[in-house]
Amino acid sequence: MSIESFIAGFAYGGTTVFVGQPLDTIKTLQQAGETKVKKSMATIAKELYSAGGISAFYRGGFPLLLGGGLMRSAQFGVYKNSLEAIRHFQEGKTDPDNYIAGCIDPQVVLAGFGGGIGRGLVEAPFEMVKVRRQIQSQWKFKEVMKGSGTTLFRNSFLFSSFVVYMDLSKQMGLHLSPFWMGGLCANLAWLTIWPLDVVKSRMQSGKYEGKSMLHVLSDARQSGHLYRGLWSGLMRSFIANGSSMVVYSMVENELKERWNTKSETINN
Repeated sequence: MSIESFIAGFAYGGTTVFVGQPLDTIKTLQQAGETKVKKSMATIAKELYSAGGISAFYRGGFPLLLGGGLMRSAQFGVYKNSLEAIRHFQEGKTDPDNYIAGCIDPQVVLAGFGGGIGRGLVEAPFEMVKVRRQIQSQWKFKEVMKGSGTTLFRNSFLFSSFVVYMDLSKQMGLHLSPFWMGGLCANLAWLTIWPLDVVKSRMQSGKYEGKSMLHVLSDARQSGHLYRGLWSGLMRSFIANGSSMVVYSMVENELKERWNTKSETINN
């Protein structure tokens, strides 16, 4: 079992929240705030600062900081151990002749879904509380799992896309640094599933009580909001995931050296 991936994942999660929370607050307000008025990033940032200074940008940050380390630990830990288990069961890595569309490793896809589900199971309640605090909406403890199905669905595709893009970059021989690997692959993954994130934020906002995921998706499409908050989200994602991958790599490599383990690292 790859214990170092769980520990490095915890460090990744804490870094992501600390670095990316201000832009995540802006992104959530664009996605789930007042839907009739489209506000720019600069306008929202100005309003937040006027309302509460720097601390306003970290609104909702505590519950995610509390769960951030745990959910990323589950994400990377489950992924690495699932991939090792799949390869052990299939007696080796996938033959390139069996790749999907000639370039996508099905073992990576399957393990990525496992990592995304592992993250979603931990993240769902913290994410709901974070969204409600960011948009300053009331919530009750019995509502903490609201939108959890959408969060699981989003995360499974999000993380699977993330690791697939990392695997593709290795196949292409790009030799990206941890910062560029984390930032670019995370952004490509978010672009792949962004409408699901809009749906998740709206369902957790409390403004779509009793509505299904498909209804909220249709409503966002008809109103032209499927990609609302995209630019602030991509800025947050690139900076936060790039920085976090640097921390993840440092922690993972240090632990491998100390424990003399030889399992494959996530970014090489």
